[in-house]
Amino acid sequence: MTRTFSGVKPTGHLTLGNYLGAVRRWVETDQHRSEALFCLVDLHALTVEHDPARVRRLTRQGASLLLAAGLDPRLCTVFVQSQVDAHTRLSYLLECVAADGEMRRMIQYKEKARREQERGGGVRLSLLTYPVLMAADILAYRTDEVPVGEDQAQHVELTRDLALRFNQRYGATFVVPKATLPVLGTRVRDLQDPLSKMGKSGAESAGVVHLLDEPEVIRRKFLRAVTDSGREVVYDRAVSPGIANLLEILAACTGGRPEDLAADYSSYGAVKKDTAEAVVELLAPLQKRHRELAADPGQVDAVLRAGAERAREMAQPTVDAAYRAIGLLPAA
Repeated sequence: MTRTFSGVKPTGHLTLGNYLGAVRRWVETDQHRSEALFCLVDLHALTVEHDPARVRRLTRQGASLLLAAGLDPRLCTVFVQSQVDAHTRLSYLLECVAADGEMRRMIQYKEKARREQERGGGVRLSLLTYPVLMAADILAYRTDEVPVGEDQAQHVELTRDLALRFNQRYGATFVVPKATLPVLGTRVRDLQDPLSKMGKSGAESAGVVHLLDEPEVIRRKFLRAVTDSGREVVYDRAVSPGIANLLEILAACTGGRPEDLAADYSSYGAVKKDTAEAVVELLAPLQKRHRELAADPGQVDAVLRAGAERAREMAQPTVDAAYRAIGLLPAA
């Protein structure tokens, strides 16, 4: 069976963009067709200034939301990265294979380092090296496929390069994975800035719909969504990105096509209203299940403990093989 690995970084509350762009696919497809691992990559959250209590809180909340969305521990492995030491063990070996230049060429490093410098803060070394840790996350499990968005495709390419380089230098050790990109129509944009993706990191925004937003909050955000200067409802992302974003969200919620839905509307207000209601309806079961899990945190902790144990068993043979291959003595 194909093995897949996906990660969620606990740096913000999960959003509608995370759900429609990735999580729903994990629930409906990946956990059924593959041996799937879903990881809360909390170590990655430490690469920038952070509040320790918030990282812990968001890690548990993220796990609860993944389970509430429909990930089934009987079908897949859900766990926390820091609870499986294979990730950091392998990361150092891959740092010994990676080159400084290729780390500094990573687009996300350049962007995040610039933002940190603009804030007047220092750039942590871990921000430079975290793509290697991400590679370790993937390679430790002999992963075949990594479902990612376009913004993470470069990291999977680095993972492939490091796996090939290690295998060539020290012998066949790792499976060389490939990235699988989401289908068209699942990239959700910020409601206030339809040229930017709906991201969970950073400050709260009126353009970001969080999975745990109350229905009235969701409706208010959609009613205030930025549209376009024209009046005709047409699906054309280049000309009318605001209304195109709403139509894509509505289509993702209802199973329609944005082009077909546009023909049903004569005003932007009606599109906003119907999209808001579709999102409220879509998220209602997830929110109900999350409330149940939040009332019983021991259930989530038990899933994470079992997931970490299973992940350790899966990763250890590969990481031990990498240690032998690179020239290290086995543990006594």
